Amino acid sequence: MEQRRSGSPRRGSDYGNSNRNERNISNSREVSRRSKGKSRYAYEEDRRAARYHEDDYYRAKPKKAKSSGYAAKIRDDDMRHSARRGYTGDNGGRKRKRRGRNKNGVSKTIGIIFAIIQFVLSVFLVVNVLFFGMLPNTYILVLIGVLLILLGITLLTQIGAKGKGVGGKVFSVVLSAILGFGSFLIGDVNNAFDKILDSTTKTSSMVVAVRKDDTAEQITDAEFYNFGVQYTTSADQTRTVVSQIEKELGGQIETVEYNDLIEEAQALYNREVDAIIFNAGQSGVIENQLDTFSDDIKIIYKHNIVVEIESNAVDTSVNEPFAMYLSGIDVYGDITQESRSDVNIVAVVNPKSHQILLVTTPRDYYVTIPEISNGQYDKLTHAGTYGVDASMRTLGSLYDVEIPFYGRVNFTSMINIVDALGGLDVESDQAFTTSRDSEHVMDVQEGMNHFNGEEALAFCRERQNLPDGDNARGRHQQAVITAIIQKMMSPAMLRAATGIIESVSDGVDTNFTMEQVQALIKNQLRTNATWHIYSVAAEGESAMRSCYSSGSMELSVMLQDDTSVANISNLIDRVIDGEVLEESTTIN
Repeated sequence: MEQRRSGSPRRGSDYGNSNRNERNISNSREVSRRSKGKSRYAYEEDRRAARYHEDDYYRAKPKKAKSSGYAAKIRDDDMRHSARRGYTGDNGGRKRKRRGRNKNGVSKTIGIIFAIIQFVLSVFLVVNVLFFGMLPNTYILVLIGVLLILLGITLLTQIGAKGKGVGGKVFSVVLSAILGFGSFLIGDVNNAFDKILDSTTKTSSMVVAVRKDDTAEQITDAEFYNFGVQYTTSADQTRTVVSQIEKELGGQIETVEYNDLIEEAQALYNREVDAIIFNAGQSGVIENQLDTFSDDIKIIYKHNIVVEIESNAVDTSVNEPFAMYLSGIDVYGDITQESRSDVNIVAVVNPKSHQILLVTTPRDYYVTIPEISNGQYDKLTHAGTYGVDASMRTLGSLYDVEIPFYGRVNFTSMINIVDALGGLDVESDQAFTTSRDSEHVMDVQEGMNHFNGEEALAFCRERQNLPDGDNARGRHQQAVITAIIQKMMSPAMLRAATGIIESVSDGVDTNFTMEQVQALIKNQLRTNATWHIYSVAAEGESAMRSCYSSGSMELSVMLQDDTSVANISNLIDRVIDGEVLEESTTIN
């Protein structure tokens, strides 16, 4: 009984402990099962996140799931395992993004460089325009504004571009090419004006001629020749060339003096002398009497003498009325050489009333040549053989007007200017066929004609087949000059600008300064004025008279008509006073 009582509590205690142990084991298993479930959940969630990044690396990275320390350890182990296999998560996406940003950065840098080049060329163009000085300040400000706007467009297409800004780059390159060409063209124009403007010299081309069948080929072959000379015309130049020849031959030469140029040339024909010394510009004077002179001689020596032309052109304002002598010389060579003047036009310009008066004087007009002929009469064309200043003084004396400016063109420049303009539309007052003396035979229709350069020159030179000879030629010359002015004020001038500049640079000569030309162009651009051109020609009567340049021999001349000369002088005064003449041709 005691044993049973004492044993009963032990059985009860063992039973209680056993139950507790069983519950503890069950709880541990449940905890373990739950922990494993959570770990599997965290592992699957991490795997899904990894696949999410691999499919689309541009998506935002998902937030890390909260998990127990054990699940985090499993996730970290899995990520390390993935890294060992080469998987990098969204690092590849970041690298591709970085490469895209680098490419866009390089493209923008190139665009900025293009913009800088465009800016430099824009500044260069503006500096050239300012240096050239032809545009009014308003035009320059507009130019600067336009260039700044264009530069802004280039910058916006590069800095603000989402892509590569290819269109903006192309725009900048094309514009830069245009700016560079514009600066180059302005430089060309500047160089051309440097050649043309501010000319203050004339050239006397003194030559030694022998008969064509002579064996002498150069001056050293004529060491023992006797030379014919005359000091009536070109006396100073003749003395200069005699001294030069003696220096080259190392001793004095034998000379025979004659009274005039024709007598000297005749002496060579008659073999009275072996050679003659004369001004090449006066060959035309000799050919008036000896038609084949140029074909019958041979030039063995040439010496150019450059002389300054005295004028007050520099001190003359082009903002006030002024007169200009326009001369067309009958040569194809150096524009500065002394030569007969086939075209003799005085242009009286009033820049305030915008009236131009063109006065044509026939080449054979019988006039005195101040400071040259000592009161003797001569042909107007012969004045050109003493220099352009001699012609200016002659016409100024005839019409009682001061002529400070001149402009000269030769045959070559006339042809080139007209061709560069694409030809001229010229109105003729009569139908005729040009003669061989004009160097181009063609039919001219009454009314409007389209001429190229060679045809326009022949139209200006023709007088043989015209009933009133020099008078008609003068009218035709005025018609061509008017057509040139009209064409040069049209859009064709812009299209042919480069060709005209190239053609006139070697064939036009004037004593206008750059500042005076700049003032004229600025005034025209500022006012955009309409000009009025009125043409008139001096009249006269044909006769045979002796001339200063040709000695005692009589030549065909045109005697002055006093009424005509007085009428022209009156027209000049009216234009200077500001009157706009009726029946003027209007040029817009």
